[in-house]
Amino acid sequence: MPRLVFAGSSDFAVPALDALADADWEICAVLTQPDRPAGRRRRPAPTPVRSRARERGLHVQTPLTLRTPAAVDALAEMRPDAVVVVDYGLILPPAVLELPPAGCINGHASLLPRWRGAAPIQHAILAGDVLTGISIMHMDEGLDTGPVYKMQSIEIGAVETGGELRERLAQLCAALLVGTLPGILAGRLEPRPQDDTLATYAGKLDPAVAEMDWRIPATTLARQVRAFAPRPGAWTRRGAERIKLHRAVALAEREGEPGEVWRTGPGGIDVAAGAGSVRVLELQPPGGRVMSARDFLNSRTVLGQRFGA
Repeated sequence: MPRLVFAGSSDFAVPALDALADADWEICAVLTQPDRPAGRRRRPAPTPVRSRARERGLHVQTPLTLRTPAAVDALAEMRPDAVVVVDYGLILPPAVLELPPAGCINGHASLLPRWRGAAPIQHAILAGDVLTGISIMHMDEGLDTGPVYKMQSIEIGAVETGGELRERLAQLCAALLVGTLPGILAGRLEPRPQDDTLATYAGKLDPAVAEMDWRIPATTLARQVRAFAPRPGAWTRRGAERIKLHRAVALAEREGEPGEVWRTGPGGIDVAAGAGSVRVLELQPPGGRVMSARDFLNSRTVLGQRFGA
């Protein structure tokens, strides 16, 4: 039975860890990031991967870095045949990449070489991509530049949020890893190099760009709402209130000035944009829960009001 080290941190990586453990792979260790302050009280909390690994009785290590000789030696003592990496968050130095016989294998949430980098799911929605997917890649020293063993695509829903797409891709990543690893470890699969001329980059999202600028075209704004839901959350002002927007679609028609609520109804709240309108379908008032536009309008009147600064 091949020996695996699993490296992951976020909730996105949990389905992959579960799938590998359920498939009876020998997971000799789980690497995850150290506990970080979380919540309003900023108390140290384990990563989702660490919590799940503990539940499953797996050995967990939380190195601050993998760049030290001690970290490399500790990994070498485990004698892994491969290191499987899913949304880990730490850079793997050459000494680690070269250590396992089968190398380090990454499950990445895009159709490489499109959207290399930290936020491929959000960038795919922001760009209006129709398709995205999972790439199983042999890691090298570059940023998601390694050759790809296998890819599988899925369609992005017309009103699908970043959070919803993330959940679907996490499940797809888990299934594709389980289906692909046997061929990789047996040497039956050869990875294909990426075409670097087609590469696009998905850098970390700056929370500052989450504020709605109603002078922008509605198609762009509606994608922004969906991509940033649930985190960091697109938002706008209604007077002194800061309201988060969680789901929206773009309309071609428009009345009024950018930011003006020119129509409301059971179907949504229509806000004029630079071109067209944004129909807000779900939103969240300060200190409240995410709700439909219909529920929001049950206790509020916003027709004719102005959103934004």
